[in-house]
Amino acid sequence: MRIGLSGGAATVERMIEQAKRAEAEGFASLWYASAVAGDPLVAMTLAGQATDGIELGTAVLQTYTCHPLLQANRAASVAAAMGRPGFTLGVGPSHRPVIEDAYGLSYDHPGRHTEEYVRILAAALGGEAVEFDGEDFRVRAGQRVAKPEVPVPVLVSALGPRLLRVAGEVADGTILWMGNARSIEVHVAPRLRKAAAGAGRPEPRIVAGLPVAVHDDVAEARQAAAEQFAGYGVLPNYRRLLDIGGAQGPADAAIVGDEAAVRAQIQGLFDAGATDVWAAIFGVGSDPQGSRARTRSLLQGLAAS
Repeated sequence: MRIGLSGGAATVERMIEQAKRAEAEGFASLWYASAVAGDPLVAMTLAGQATDGIELGTAVLQTYTCHPLLQANRAASVAAAMGRPGFTLGVGPSHRPVIEDAYGLSYDHPGRHTEEYVRILAAALGGEAVEFDGEDFRVRAGQRVAKPEVPVPVLVSALGPRLLRVAGEVADGTILWMGNARSIEVHVAPRLRKAAAGAGRPEPRIVAGLPVAVHDDVAEARQAAAEQFAGYGVLPNYRRLLDIGGAQGPADAAIVGDEAAVRAQIQGLFDAGATDVWAAIFGVGSDPQGSRARTRSLLQGLAAS
């Protein structure tokens, strides 16, 4: 199974050691939020230089705060500095409270904005001379974009129909957060695969990110998830996906239970159409460190299977 973990630590040195350990333990990937280390790309580059094959991906970098051509050049720079395949660029439009309230930018058309953004980004990373006329972007880049020395896959944080179409038609797939097995099976996978097939694209990736905890007391674990991940239940983009999956909130979407139960739920994600699982381990109970270790041990075994 392709099992990944959340990336990020208090220092760059610890992030490098984190990547080396995850690779040694057989995990397929680490996924870094946009706020990790202020901006995760430098730390990811150094971690990539210190490892041999583990995938290091962003989950996700915000589109609104970085022009797609600049984003393409940043990605090419990371890939070149890593010196090996394994860097994956996940991008998404973030959320209205971040983009409008924090940055003061308009969030009136996130679907349109992201579709244009991804079309420019994918073309630039593919080495094309980008000429694009849209409603949000007008680009005359020519060849002023550094083509990566190794391919940089692009994943889109696609939760709604429009961006799932874009993720299939233009990108390499989607990276999800708070999408359970039901939402993948009935909503994400059919739309994504149809779009990719229609565009003659390869089978798209579906990276399913969810909180995970191995714990015998399921009620206690769900309560911990409710407290630690409460904010995701009120953001409209995630709320839509939770509703499709029949989850009242993040606590319902979280993967919790003893080893057998968690193993079955993770298998259920793959059966629903996920190609990868990104496990955000969280601690439960009076010994959260021991709880996280128990969860990691199970996930390591699954990663080896």
